[in-house]
Amino acid sequence: MANYSRPHLCHCLTRLATVKRNAVVTVYGQRRRTGQEFVDGVLRLAEGLVRLGLRNGDVVSIAALNSDLFLEWLLAVALVGGIVAPLNYRWSLKEAKLAMQLVEPVLLVTDEACVSWCIDVQNIDIPSLKWRVLMESTSTDFASEHNQFLTTEMLTQNVLVPSLSTTYAWAPDDAVVICFTSGTTGRPKGVTISHLAFITQSLAKIAVVGYGEDDVYLHTSPLVHIGGLSSAMAMLMVGASHVLLPKFDANTALKVMEQQHVTCFITVPAMMADLVSVNRTRKNGAQNSCVRKILNGGGSLSTELLKDAAKIFPRAKIFSAYGMTEACSSLTFMTLYDPTTQDSCKVTYPSVNQPKQGTCVGKSAPHIELMVKLDENSWRVGKILTRGPHTMLGYWSLHENAVTSESSRNGAWLDTGDIGTIDEFGNLWLIGRSSGRIKTGGENVYPEEVEAVLLEHPGIVSAVVIGVMDVRLGEMVVACVRLQENWTWSDVENRGSRDPELSSEALKHHCRTQNLTGFKIPKRFVRWEKQFPLTTTGKVKRDEVRREVMSHFQLLTSSL
Repeated sequence: MANYSRPHLCHCLTRLATVKRNAVVTVYGQRRRTGQEFVDGVLRLAEGLVRLGLRNGDVVSIAALNSDLFLEWLLAVALVGGIVAPLNYRWSLKEAKLAMQLVEPVLLVTDEACVSWCIDVQNIDIPSLKWRVLMESTSTDFASEHNQFLTTEMLTQNVLVPSLSTTYAWAPDDAVVICFTSGTTGRPKGVTISHLAFITQSLAKIAVVGYGEDDVYLHTSPLVHIGGLSSAMAMLMVGASHVLLPKFDANTALKVMEQQHVTCFITVPAMMADLVSVNRTRKNGAQNSCVRKILNGGGSLSTELLKDAAKIFPRAKIFSAYGMTEACSSLTFMTLYDPTTQDSCKVTYPSVNQPKQGTCVGKSAPHIELMVKLDENSWRVGKILTRGPHTMLGYWSLHENAVTSESSRNGAWLDTGDIGTIDEFGNLWLIGRSSGRIKTGGENVYPEEVEAVLLEHPGIVSAVVIGVMDVRLGEMVVACVRLQENWTWSDVENRGSRDPELSSEALKHHCRTQNLTGFKIPKRFVRWEKQFPLTTTGKVKRDEVRREVMSHFQLLTSSL
């Protein structure tokens, strides 16, 4: 294949430099840049990286909050054939080191919000690291105080803007991003994604949601997550305008939507619940008539939350998406609310001859194949598999800096790890997660990791972590714990007790001291008096535990 027809993320730059040459394409605080200014920034930075010594296939880790410069770095690294590995700013230092040790970056880019990572990470921890760059500094003395840092300004100083016709470069296998997700042990796994996967995913979003060059897109999702990255790419491809907040805050987001006339954004149930909650505090319940498209992922919106969202954004068409990092985001789409139809706040599922099982998540996106590999004891339900240009190249391997595919067992099909069924109209019905993974606030939590931390406490003899349905978070992390003998449980201070005590706050504090990331720490704890139910092979029956916990919560609610 000739290079001119080879997929590349930076093909979007030509459109931005022409169609949006003098129009604003990025807004970050008081900084507004036109299409030409943004493209010039990308080209100048790319040239600076080449002069620095960045080579094809080199990995660049970025630890930063959302900003226009984050987008600029992403495209500049891609342009010169590098691979971007964004680090989650919510991670502990230990988790960040594990991720970097896996992908072996040569360059670490950070902003001032995450700069402590760069200071605390020693070369002995990450031997591959050659350079550290501060994305932007509000303090002119910072870089001089920490002379190990370069700055974006240093890299682009005295660099002439090269021609946009400059030859594009690709990393091996056309890899462009390593997006981290937790494995079954909770350790970061590097999902390696190609240029083609991002372009396929972008075209699907454009086709289904209807994004266009007149859209003003608010970045509510972090650019370290696949949802934020894939939607950003779609917007860059169509030439939309980007409004960036460092991180999501419901009050700020609602204000910015009005000020910047935002037309679209993506959300997860926790974000939408926060937007609804903040909106209720406003006088007379403010409505926003500019927003026209909302894409929800990371869990389904409840009927009540959907109704509340429609009241705030009465002219917005609300979609849901089901997907995963390994598939470069969305596999299926479904319209939840359409303001042009009556009674559209009530989610209606297609009628099928068989009884409804699970949750309908819609039809597959263009160029995305889905299949259900039926279980031996079922004629309808099985593992959800997918294949197509959207799937990952594989998981990044520490050995030989290569990618290893885990889909080879099913040929070209990638196992999503979810269980479901496809009805006669092609709608996918999601039943559950085969691995027991918990999806809370758009983040993945694996029970085994949290349980291991809890078991390190001297007062815990056993623990089972489950996800319980929650309106705001999608699923809430709940820990059921059995205490060691002579330990007592009390969420009320009891100074007269001679026995060692445990409480919810004590266990949360324990989790924090063990460097467990905030969203993984259980929101609620339940003292378990008896043995946990086990299968014949000794595995915990998590569904049975979950049912008992939900019954316990319902009793507490009814007694209030």
